Amino acid sequence: MYHLKKEEMNKIAPLFNGWEDTLIWSCLQGYMGDAWTDNIDNPKSAQIITGDFCFLSGIPNKDLVNNIPEYYSSQDILMIPPTNEWENLIEMEYAGKFDRFMRYSIKKEKDVFDISKLSANVEKLSSQYKIRKIDEELYNQVLKQSWLEDLCSQFPTYDDYKKYGIGFVILHNDKIVSGASSYTVYDKGIEIEIDTKKKYRRKGLAHICASKLILECLDRGIYPSWDAANKASVALAEKLGYHFDREYVTYAVNIFE
Repeated sequence: MYHLKKEEMNKIAPLFNGWEDTLIWSCLQGYMGDAWTDNIDNPKSAQIITGDFCFLSGIPNKDLVNNIPEYYSSQDILMIPPTNEWENLIEMEYAGKFDRFMRYSIKKEKDVFDISKLSANVEKLSSQYKIRKIDEELYNQVLKQSWLEDLCSQFPTYDDYKKYGIGFVILHNDKIVSGASSYTVYDKGIEIEIDTKKKYRRKGLAHICASKLILECLDRGIYPSWDAANKASVALAEKLGYHFDREYVTYAVNIFE
């Protein structure tokens, strides 16, 4: 098993041809994430870990399925297998330690967003709330709250976030209650992460925050990619102008159990 350097990502790129997951692109393009292969000179299998997600491709490989880097600290890792053979290997290697479920891919389409509608969404924010772009102060606040940290957690410093990231939060009584930000970045695009504090859900705050972020992305000429963890996320995406693509198998593997 070989841990690839950034300049070697082209070695495994063919194994991920056709994948539409931006977290794969983030790694292959050298922004964030790590990759491993069975053989650097003649790769037949590959693994990419970006954030909490593990993507597997090529010939099913036991060593790669079991490869969890020492720096990985989350309780679970989300494994995305491309074939039934990879699924079977995951289930065999992590018997009794996984939850199998479906995630939902959203189409990446240009020119599907209604700017006037998105702007109107933002204008609906009640005066009891404030919406602010994530600056250094808010970046630090985000990382101190476990329910919110994924808005910025893939950017190790504020300078990294300022250079590559983009996001907004909604505040109530000067406390963050909702946010939309770049979970990851890739060439000319971001992968959107949205979080809302439990007691503030179903108030339209995620809809407003996401609208603001999408508008900012369009203004910058970058694409706001969306991948849904559940059907509620799909419904929100569709309200914003996106279209559903397909569902796909995901394994939440408890690596410390």
